[in-house]
Amino acid sequence: MKNPAQIFLSLIFGFVFSLSPLFLQAAEITPFYTQNQSPLVQIYGLPFIGDPSLAPPGKADFRLIVDLASNFVDDSNPRESILLDGESTRISFDARYGIKKDWEIGVVIPYVAQSGGFLDGFIEGYHSLFGFPQGGRDQAPRNRLLYQYVKDGSERLKVDHSSSGLGDISLSGGWQIYGGKGQPSSLALRSSLKLPTGSSSDLHGSGSWDFSFWLVGSHDWQLLYGHLTLLGAAGLMGMTDGDVLESQQRNGVGFGSLGIGWSPARWITFKVQANGHTPFYKDSELRELNMSSIQLTIGGTLTFSEKISLDVGVTEDVIVKTSPDGVFHLALRGCF
Repeated sequence: MKNPAQIFLSLIFGFVFSLSPLFLQAAEITPFYTQNQSPLVQIYGLPFIGDPSLAPPGKADFRLIVDLASNFVDDSNPRESILLDGESTRISFDARYGIKKDWEIGVVIPYVAQSGGFLDGFIEGYHSLFGFPQGGRDQAPRNRLLYQYVKDGSERLKVDHSSSGLGDISLSGGWQIYGGKGQPSSLALRSSLKLPTGSSSDLHGSGSWDFSFWLVGSHDWQLLYGHLTLLGAAGLMGMTDGDVLESQQRNGVGFGSLGIGWSPARWITFKVQANGHTPFYKDSELRELNMSSIQLTIGGTLTFSEKISLDVGVTEDVIVKTSPDGVFHLALRGCF
């Protein structure tokens, strides 16, 4: 006998497939605009991978992006201890504009809030329902804010007060190498320069200048119902010395992404995307600092019109303790 979840999914797919051929038209499939929301990583300029198709000349692409992350790790070894317990909200305004054929410029303006939050009880219940380990979360004080790192008896990081403010602004550019909007395959070279505009003491920014460049591409297949798109990206980022764990900060990281999306109807897309990067810190035996990270975002896109759509996703840490174990992602997009 099918369980309720299987019955629910069967009803959804049955409804989608019963729609008329006119309704089953293609919807554009784009990547999730999110990255690692760890309080010790989101301060850097790790970029959203962006669309493989640039904005057309004279057209603008806007996104209002919200990432709500619940952080909890408590780890130690004979020389070090780290506690990251709190909630971060990152609200980003992402704007891109086609300045001429195959060229694009853009800006990302983030607003970051660190607090004790309100999600602890919900996350504990979610982990309990699906049998996920709590990792000590259920033994810690509810809705506490404390980010602390101690090495060799010296406290090198402590944030225990709520704050909110401007994050580190990024400027971006893009060049369409191949394809573009409406083409089955696209490839773009993108770049980003992150400025140290946020407060590093509050973990709104890193205090470093970060420069990134990366390739992002896609290929699309037409199916009996809708279409399927494979998305991928790979790049490098260099950073100047910042203010957060400055003696242990690395000055270069690699990053990449791989995702797939299926749009059975013009109003909806289902997406899965993995983002990854190499470590941002060194001289540590803790995986929270000196280990590569992979995050998996599952969700989709609701398309309201040709110009307006909404991404909805939930992100989990594939490599545990290297990113938050619960991030809720929303991105409202407008094209004009």
